[in-house]
Amino acid sequence: MIINKYVPFAFLYFFLNSLALPFGLTYTALLSPLLYCWIVSERKKELLLPFFVCLSPFIIAHAIQGVDIKTYIVSIINYTLVYIFCQAFYTFLKKCTDIGSVFKKILVLNFIFCVIALPVYFTPFDSLLWMDHAISTGIENVSRLKLFTYEASYYAVLFTPLFFFFFVQLILKQNKINSLMLLVMLLLPYILSFSIGAISCVMLSCLLTYIVYARRLTKKKRVVTLLLLAGTFSIAALVLLWIFFPQNNIFLRMENIFLGKDTSGNGRTFEAFMLAMKMLDLKSHAWGIGAGQVKILGADIIRSYYLYDLDYNNIAIPNAAAETLAIFGWIGLSLRVLIELFLFFYTKVWTNYFRLLLFIFIFIYQFTGSFVTNIAEYVIWILAFTNLFAEFNVEKKWKVKNYTL
Repeated sequence: MIINKYVPFAFLYFFLNSLALPFGLTYTALLSPLLYCWIVSERKKELLLPFFVCLSPFIIAHAIQGVDIKTYIVSIINYTLVYIFCQAFYTFLKKCTDIGSVFKKILVLNFIFCVIALPVYFTPFDSLLWMDHAISTGIENVSRLKLFTYEASYYAVLFTPLFFFFFVQLILKQNKINSLMLLVMLLLPYILSFSIGAISCVMLSCLLTYIVYARRLTKKKRVVTLLLLAGTFSIAALVLLWIFFPQNNIFLRMENIFLGKDTSGNGRTFEAFMLAMKMLDLKSHAWGIGAGQVKILGADIIRSYYLYDLDYNNIAIPNAAAETLAIFGWIGLSLRVLIELFLFFYTKVWTNYFRLLLFIFIFIYQFTGSFVTNIAEYVIWILAFTNLFAEFNVEKKWKVKNYTL
């Protein structure tokens, strides 16, 4: 059997990228020099100069207003490494002739690891694959699957492209894996990760995509069948939980969200923007406080807001849009959203079920979590804006432009 040459790199990215490394460092970052050489050899063009040209107005503005130089330079280097990875992933999409087979192998391996993780949970080695932490008021030490990543929510986002790829295959009757088995493989990671944010965005993406193409999708028997099965199962599960486990974590979390007492949800949404605005008050609302300065200028603000001890060092804004606002100001956040919307229309994202699902998911998710150097997020953006997987096109006659990164 011939193994696709890209599978080992996909395995590294999905399963091992941060294993045994200090927080914030990844193997894809360490491999950036090699990746850059590969990109240049394949595409025959210089890629770093345009990146620094785009960053230069912000760098100049931040230099004028003053920043912690060491932290700023380290952060800019980190942004550059992320950019190189994004270019490498885009090059992979254009060069790989059988992306579906790579996705399938990762899906199967992920399911195997999920199954292995279940008995590991009951051993002293559970921390290798699981994480325990409080996720909301009154919900303490919940175990969530993270596999070899650093956090369960990140793992859920990492898995989302695979979910949508095979989910679209399923509803279009293109799946080569048994339908029931495929559903188990797709749903188990989300259930075990218990990432309410990612799950909610996935459900919203599916709902909005169905609304956009309701007439077309309702004609498909399999879509109607899946809707009935999903509705029946969901109602039955909720009723059983209500009768036998009325104080379960799902109901408690939902209650906290509606009452505004969900600490995790609040911290990833409106509180993140509140903290970003407090940081902007110290520098520039237009240009932001600068790369890496959240840990410098934001430390006292975050500690005082959440009443953390002075030795608390996990300083971050857990929201990609809010972090963009803090670092690059209103100019940066506006550019971020405008570029996303421009590429949505320029590449005609809506002409492809898979790309539309990804776009809706990540557009919503950026306002509820993630961070500016999250490569799992950029992978989703790139997939959404790249004209691939014609088998998922809504209509074969539509011509879709390619956008070159």
